[in-house]
Amino acid sequence: MGKEPVVVRVGWICLAVVSAGILGFGLVVAVAPPAGDALLYRADALATAGLGLFGGLIAVVPFRRRERWAWFTLWFYPLFWLAHLVFGLPPGTDHVHQVVFIVLSLTGLFAPARQFFQPTREGRHAPR
Repeated sequence: MGKEPVVVRVGWICLAVVSAGILGFGLVVAVAPPAGDALLYRADALATAGLGLFGGLIAVVPFRRRERWAWFTLWFYPLFWLAHLVFGLPPGTDHVHQVVFIVLSLTGLFAPARQFFQPTREGRHAPR
C-alpha cells in the first residue's frame, strides 16, 4: 500500500472517531434503554451500533486504501448528523455532539478528497 499520506490518516481517524461515537451510543442504549418500549429501543440501538461498526470498518480498511467508493459511502455520516441536528432527533438535546460529529466527518472527507481522485497507474478501480 505504500506510505499513507497525512491527510488520509487525518481523514480516517476523524471518521473512526465518529464511528466509535455512534457504536458507543448504540451499545449504551442496548444495555440500558430509556423508559418506554425497551424492545424497540434495543432494536434501534443494535441498528445504531451496526451503523457505527460498519462505518468504522469502512473508514479503517477501504477508506485508508483510498478506495473511492468508501469516500462516497462515508458521506452518510455528515448527512446523518445534519438530519439529527435539523430535525432535533436524539440522542440528547444539547446538539453539541451533533455539531462536533458533523465537523469531524466533514474534515474526514474533505481533508483527503484529492487523494481519492488522483489517476492511478493500475487502473481506475485498483487500490492505491
